[in-house]
Amino acid sequence: MSSAQRAHLFPVRHHSPRASVVLEAMLARVQPELVLVEGPADANAMIDVLTHPDTVPPIALLAYRTDGTPGSSMWPFASYSPELVALRWARANGKEARFIDITAGQSFTIDRPEPTPIDPDAPSAYARITERSGLRSFDEFWEASFEAPVYDETAFRAALTAFADTVRHEGPSVEIHRARDAVMQAAIEKAIEEGTPAEKIVAVLGGAHTAAIAAGDVDPSSGARFTTSVPVAVTVIPYSFPRLAEQLGYGAGNRAPFFYQRAHDAGGDFRRATLEVLVDFTDHLRLRGFSVSLADTIEAYRLACQLGDMRGKSGPGLDEVREATIATLCRGESAHVDGFLWPTVVGKGVGKVSKGVGKNSLQEEFWTEVDKFRLARTDEAESVSLRLSDALHVEISIFLHRLRTLDVPYAAMVGTKKSKVKSDDGLETLSRVREAWQCQWTPSTEIALIEAIVLGESLRAATERALGQRLGTVKRVGEAANVLVDAVVTQTPAAVSLALAACERLAAHDDDVASLATACRALAGLVAYGSNRESLGADDAVLGPLLVKMFARATLRLVFAAAASDEEAPAITEAMRVLQELALTQPALDKGAWIAVLREVALSFGAHPRCAGSAAGLLVLARLWTDDELDSALRLRISDVTEARRTAEFLIGFLAVNALAIVKSETVVAILDAYLQSLDKEAFRDVVPTLRRAFAELGKTERRYLVENLVALRAHASPEEAQLAARVVSEKDAEQLRAVGDEIAKAMDDLDDLL
Repeated sequence: MSSAQRAHLFPVRHHSPRASVVLEAMLARVQPELVLVEGPADANAMIDVLTHPDTVPPIALLAYRTDGTPGSSMWPFASYSPELVALRWARANGKEARFIDITAGQSFTIDRPEPTPIDPDAPSAYARITERSGLRSFDEFWEASFEAPVYDETAFRAALTAFADTVRHEGPSVEIHRARDAVMQAAIEKAIEEGTPAEKIVAVLGGAHTAAIAAGDVDPSSGARFTTSVPVAVTVIPYSFPRLAEQLGYGAGNRAPFFYQRAHDAGGDFRRATLEVLVDFTDHLRLRGFSVSLADTIEAYRLACQLGDMRGKSGPGLDEVREATIATLCRGESAHVDGFLWPTVVGKGVGKVSKGVGKNSLQEEFWTEVDKFRLARTDEAESVSLRLSDALHVEISIFLHRLRTLDVPYAAMVGTKKSKVKSDDGLETLSRVREAWQCQWTPSTEIALIEAIVLGESLRAATERALGQRLGTVKRVGEAANVLVDAVVTQTPAAVSLALAACERLAAHDDDVASLATACRALAGLVAYGSNRESLGADDAVLGPLLVKMFARATLRLVFAAAASDEEAPAITEAMRVLQELALTQPALDKGAWIAVLREVALSFGAHPRCAGSAAGLLVLARLWTDDELDSALRLRISDVTEARRTAEFLIGFLAVNALAIVKSETVVAILDAYLQSLDKEAFRDVVPTLRRAFAELGKTERRYLVENLVALRAHASPEEAQLAARVVSEKDAEQLRAVGDEIAKAMDDLDDLL
């Protein structure tokens, strides 16, 4: 018999209110001299912080690598997590406490196996137990079996150890867990050897580890697998109830952290917790204008208790709370529960760490700025609208852009325009006088700020270095221009200078039209951006000549680039749209040269047909072709019915530019109609997939115009039918269109078949 078996072994499930209630009673009875807890052994220095009166859960131990390799791990705690309860009891009673699991440094070296696919014919132990219980989920089984019932110490330890013994042999990491059994058993034995009597030691371990040690089913040699480690630092960070709700599975399952907080605060009384939650639900519904009364609340409580009794439970749980709420407070409507009531049982609180653990300079600056600008402090998304004509809002924007550039998950821009030319939020913001953001603190925010300290001691310095590192990897001028934009919106002057130099250097050799278009767009945006931010040296005197140079290079390269592959064509067509917009809006650019090249591409059979189609569409859209020129060019393009697929690709590019403007043209629709009618059955069958893609981009409005023009073109359509069609297609109801005459209905059906 191992000496560890003589210690008081207490099995737990992480974040279990009932385990914490029973554990507190056991600690009061045993009055141990030493409390040993499952947790990384190199985090013992943080126990004082975890248990400090100023530390408010939820919180988490955070270990992160310090050898230059990204990597971090967390061990979260709620106030009712048994491990934290044990540590706090030790502090309150002047007893020693230690973590005894493998170190965080060792945990980073573990080669964890890939999860094995679930075999539906061989369900896991959890699934088998749930099925035998007759309940609907493992979480419901756990709650009904271990959380709601009132246990004494002996019964709880026996029940949980027996349960853990049935499931501990399954799972993808069994061998790792068995090796951890050996490490923790050895730590208990060492404490006994050092002079603490076994009966004065309480070891608070996960149920599976307790079951293995209690059964003597531990191979002491297996702990030798943890022989390697990496350098790490360990700290304590705030955590949140929404993140605890994501810690699912046997080891930590907690689908409603704040509900369990209520149960814990009530001494494990789930009936009391249920009533408190239903009162909260009532208040939320009233605030939203629903007619609910105290009588409804009482009725919901009675129903929840009755449902629990009918199912043989010791008290109502989350499932009963939900069902009773739907049936009474929400009058049978589940959407309200799932939409805005359920977050009440999850909670949105964020913990607080005592000043005993120092924050790094980036964390300090982050929280100072968040408080200064009154931004979100909770794990709940908040909208922020900024006007860049306001100096304070510019400061906020700079702060948020620095976080974005450093990949700190806190703020994300919303309403960003979609573009096939690769860009980022910095580039999109150039055209705006307003910015919209969603801000939300999460534990990942703290982790990113801790890891980013290697880049600099301030957000500005760290951003500057991060942008410098990006510049070290760029190979295209478009990438360098994106860095330049980020340098301007984050107000990092050194990075601006480096990015400008990179743009100058790369512009002379970059032949990628998509890259050049991205760079031109960025530079043009920066020219117009000076009214909102400091230019930091990136003003017209510098940017103007560089923009002209890049645009000229893109113009010269377009004919060669247009002879693209199928994979390259979409990027080239999007680049053409960007360059066209600049040619028409930037007086310094050579508009004449651009139009000449665009005409050449539109008429070229050597260009990819999608690129040629886009060029033609751009010319039509800008009214740079007369109807006669358009008619001649399009008829030439679609005259070769032997190359139906290439013609269809041309149409994709042509319609993608601005489908509405194009299908409103009777000339264009007439040419397209003639093309489709010229195809024989075999050719039509070959091009249907490509045509489907071309016409799939048309919305309802574009389709109505297209059908109207098609009906008007049919030689056998009477004037009355054409007039009736024109009136009906202006309606939004497509069913009315189908109800008009056989010929109009057939035209719509034909279009539907194509799409």
